[in-house]
Amino acid sequence: MNILFLTLVKINSIEDRGIYHDLLRKFRDEGHKVFIVNPVERREGKNTYLISEVGVNILKVKTFNIQKTNIIEKGIGTLAIEYQYLNAIKNYFSDVNFDLVLYSTPPITFTKVINFIKKRDNAISYLLLKDIFPQNAVDMKMMKQGGLLHKFFVKKEKDLYASSNHIGCMSEANRDFILKHNPEIKIEKVEVNPNTISPIKIEKTEKEINDIRSKYNIPLNKKVFVYGGNLGKPQGVGFLMETIESISDLDAHFLVVGSGTMFPTIEKWFKNNKPLNATLLNGLPKEDYDNLLKACDVGLIFLNKDFLIPNFPSRLLSYLEMEIPVIAATDVNTDIGKVIEDNNCGYWVESGDIYKMKFVVSELIYDDNLYNEMKDNSLKLLKEKYTVDISYNLIYSKVSHQPTTHKTLENSPQLEVTH
Repeated sequence: MNILFLTLVKINSIEDRGIYHDLLRKFRDEGHKVFIVNPVERREGKNTYLISEVGVNILKVKTFNIQKTNIIEKGIGTLAIEYQYLNAIKNYFSDVNFDLVLYSTPPITFTKVINFIKKRDNAISYLLLKDIFPQNAVDMKMMKQGGLLHKFFVKKEKDLYASSNHIGCMSEANRDFILKHNPEIKIEKVEVNPNTISPIKIEKTEKEINDIRSKYNIPLNKKVFVYGGNLGKPQGVGFLMETIESISDLDAHFLVVGSGTMFPTIEKWFKNNKPLNATLLNGLPKEDYDNLLKACDVGLIFLNKDFLIPNFPSRLLSYLEMEIPVIAATDVNTDIGKVIEDNNCGYWVESGDIYKMKFVVSELIYDDNLYNEMKDNSLKLLKEKYTVDISYNLIYSKVSHQPTTHKTLENSPQLEVTH
């Protein structure tokens, strides 16, 4: 089977680790041919080019700057990207017939590409819904409900859903939200297809843990509560700082690792307050971050209390893989806290409830039996519900009955190929 994957995530090799890398590698390992289209932004100074691996072709399409740039260029880039992707696919993959076109949100502007492939190749389309836009922008007060811009993107959103034969949502709450707010969508085309990974066995000795902590000046004799990932308005980082400030009297050390629009604010807060119970690190390469996680005891998830959409951050999987309990401090609409508590691998705290946060932190510091039980349940939850086989089987079942053509790239133009 030939699979076309459209994404904004920068993928240079599917041998790297991540929710998309792991899924695409699973397809490759099962004998399918994978074709990935992702951006090379203007700031990188490169033209469109193709990377060829065994069973995989990665098309890097020259685009405008669409991440970490000003709002005007980001907007233009987001709207232009479907035309840029479509032209690149026509130039590079003209002789490939695709059985499946797979794509994730963001963005919501791939409809023309999807419809072209579906019409040309009679392909099945499958949306991995990782972000509900534009409602998330409305929740964060970055866009006015009912305004012209909002109406424009709602139309784009609905077009994307209509072009999708199947929609995979991250959780039950996500599925319920989409069906409730889009009654025109048939129930049977929406399913729960969670974030998944290919877990690896994590080995960590006491000496290794102490060496890692010493490297980053983290106390050896305290439980380390780690927040790792994006630091922006959606994460509600104000409550993260309040947590650090309010829990200075316990044997806890808070480790904040990440980058994002709110990082300068957090960095300024650290400089002004000089908390003795916390360490702030700018974003690390994934390999370094994964290594650092080995030395941590509890994972933290924060979400802005104003969210109406049910987010389900994929960083949960990193914590579960490390076999550590999780505290999710979120809005009331996401079900990530329910999943954590139902599987007894951590706690949910409503964002802003500092009293409950202090209580659950104390529980995980001082109750060793409870901590060890939740620790074991974390890895159990990952293996039962969030392995890549689950996503692969759900998607493959939708297209396995389709006849395949497997035309190759032999006659397609390739301006630059990297092996």
